Amino acid sequence: MGKIYQAVPWDTLVQEFGLKEYSKGPRMMFSPRGRIALMFLKHYAGCSDRKLIEQLNSNIDYQFFCDIHLGLRRITNEKIVSQIRCELSRVLEIDALEKVFYTHWKPYIDEAEKAVVDATCYESEVRYPTNQKLLWEAVEWLYKALRRLCRTLKVKLPRSKYLKWKKRYIGYSKMRKKTVKKRRSLTRALLRLLDKFLSFEQQLLQAYAVELPKRYYKTIHTIQKIYQQQLKLFTTGEKPKGRIVSIDKDYLRPIVRGKEIKKVEFGAKVNKLQIDGINFIELISFDNFNEGTRLKSTVYKAQGLTRKRLKVLGADAIYATNANRRFVTKHGIKTDFKPKGPKGKHHKEQALLKGQITKERASRLEGSFGKEKEHYHLKKVKAKTRATEILWIFFGIHTANCLEIGRRMAGQLHRQAA
Repeated sequence: MGKIYQAVPWDTLVQEFGLKEYSKGPRMMFSPRGRIALMFLKHYAGCSDRKLIEQLNSNIDYQFFCDIHLGLRRITNEKIVSQIRCELSRVLEIDALEKVFYTHWKPYIDEAEKAVVDATCYESEVRYPTNQKLLWEAVEWLYKALRRLCRTLKVKLPRSKYLKWKKRYIGYSKMRKKTVKKRRSLTRALLRLLDKFLSFEQQLLQAYAVELPKRYYKTIHTIQKIYQQQLKLFTTGEKPKGRIVSIDKDYLRPIVRGKEIKKVEFGAKVNKLQIDGINFIELISFDNFNEGTRLKSTVYKAQGLTRKRLKVLGADAIYATNANRRFVTKHGIKTDFKPKGPKGKHHKEQALLKGQITKERASRLEGSFGKEKEHYHLKKVKAKTRATEILWIFFGIHTANCLEIGRRMAGQLHRQAA
């Protein structure tokens, strides 16, 4: 933890986030530095918000790290971690902050003219979405909302077969083998029920002047979109664009990865750039994208950080498009792309260089993906909104970077002392 603290440029980060102490109102428990430190601590400890506050109350080292001294006091508001996460996510600028990090770490990064690039997916914590689950969740949410609304307005709820289909859905969910016939009949019934509830909800809002929270209208809009997508899928079999897989997280999309274990993942896809073992975010998106089109922007990102021309770039086979080959050839960048055409005069030396680049990418970069997911709380991103999920991923990646830089700093001091 001391190595992480030593590797973080605290004052510059506070300025970039625009955090300050407010002279009016009650004084915040955490200072601007402490709020940023709490995010690093979250990923270092790798625990939930409640567990993090429990450990912070009892661990004096954690308190010093977060620039706070509780003494005999105790933090009882466990939601303070979520509040700080929301505050920081509103002002997060990834490119500006990564320039701050690189400037601070520059003395401890060697071979800045070499880089490797690859993409990975950081999964969100959602249940695996099937069409039937999604429709039932929409029906259940809308039924409960209509019951509350009718009770408030003293209006009779229209008759429906909600309880009947609730029992049938529970029975269906317990089946080990869900046949096509069962799936189709349940999907058809849920679509009709959802259509009935949506129509009644529209009539109710038109007849009565009711002011409801913004979150209600957002969820209703999401449910309407789900109904349209699922109806089109059921009637035509055509997969809709921008397919919604969660009511609460309507920004999530299926990320088809083609892996043997997980063919589809649900979360943020990140195109990552690594320089001497230190990872930076080139692009983060909840929509699926072809990382092969991001090679040029990755080169520009690397050169913008290091202020040096890139000479060696390691990338997967998906990046080896004709446009990318022309680009790297034009700028004199060596890659590990499989060559086209007949073998050249120095093909053995070139094959040796390409093998070294591939080894660096396959072992160091792809190894860092697993390390971050297993040890820095990125296996399942448990934030609730798009902005907080991006912040969660950002701090998880750079907590791993800070520990690596801190080890290099400690090793340098040890060598100087020797």
